[in-house]
Amino acid sequence: MMRVSYRPVDPPSGAAAARFKARSPYTVTFSVWRALFLREALDRLFDMRAAWMWMLMEPVIHIGFFTYIYTVIRVRFVGGIDAAMWVIAGMLAFFMFRRTAVQVTYAVESNQPLFAYRQVKAFDVAVARAVLEAFLMIIVSAVILAVAELTGRPALPNDPLLVAVTVFGLWLFGVGYGLVTSVLMVLVPESEHILKILMLPLYLVSGTISPLSAIPQPYLDMLLFNPIAHGLELVRQGFGTEYHVVSGVSLGYLYGWAGLSFFLGLALYRSFARQLVTQ
Repeated sequence: MMRVSYRPVDPPSGAAAARFKARSPYTVTFSVWRALFLREALDRLFDMRAAWMWMLMEPVIHIGFFTYIYTVIRVRFVGGIDAAMWVIAGMLAFFMFRRTAVQVTYAVESNQPLFAYRQVKAFDVAVARAVLEAFLMIIVSAVILAVAELTGRPALPNDPLLVAVTVFGLWLFGVGYGLVTSVLMVLVPESEHILKILMLPLYLVSGTISPLSAIPQPYLDMLLFNPIAHGLELVRQGFGTEYHVVSGVSLGYLYGWAGLSFFLGLALYRSFARQLVTQ
C-alpha cells in the first residue's frame, strides 16, 4: 500500500497573514454598517422610477402649500422672521424627525432576510437607515434652502451651531422613537395602526404649521410637553436671532427626551433581540 507523506504548511506571512488574521468585532460591525448603508441607499434612491425626486417633492409640496396660505392671508412675518422661512425651517426640522422615526420603525421588518447572516443584528439595520435618512435630509434641506436664497429669502442661518445641534437632537429623538416603536410593533402588532395615526397629531401640535405664540394658556403649556415643539422653535431661532421664542423652550428638554428614548430603545433591542429577528 502506498504511503503518502504530508509536508507541514508554513504559516502565512506579510500581506497574506493580514488576510488570514481574524477581524475584530468593531471591524466587522463597521463593515456591516457600510454594506447596509449602501444597500439602503440604492433601495431608497432607485427602488422605483424617480424615487429620489419624490424624496425632495414631499417637503417641497408641504412648504409650498403653507407658504401660499400665509401669502394669501397676507402674513409676511411670523414671530419676527420672514413667514416663508418660518415655514421652511419648521418643516425641514419636523421632516428630519418624522422620516428618521418612520424609517427606523420599519427597518427590522423590511430586512428580515438579512438576519440569516449571523454578522447582521437588528440594531445594525436601524443604524444604517437612521444615518442614511440624516444624510438624505441634509441634501434635501440644502437644495431647498439654496432655492430659497436664490429667490431672495434670507435662507442662511444666523446661528448655524444652534441649528445643527437642535437638528441633531431631533434626529436622535427620531432614532429613539423608531427603536421603541419597532419593538412595540413586534410585541403588540395592533399598535401599528395607532402609531400611524399618531404622526398626524404630532404634525399639528408641534408648531409645524401654526405658531405656538398664537396658542393661549393653559394649552400652550400642554403643547410644550412635546419635545418636537422645542426643537422646531429653536431651529427657527437659529435662522433668525430676532425670532420671538415662546417662554419655556429648552434645548436640554429636547435632548432629555432624545437620550431617554434612545437608551430605552437600545435596552428593548437587547431584551427582545430574538423576537425582532424571528418575527
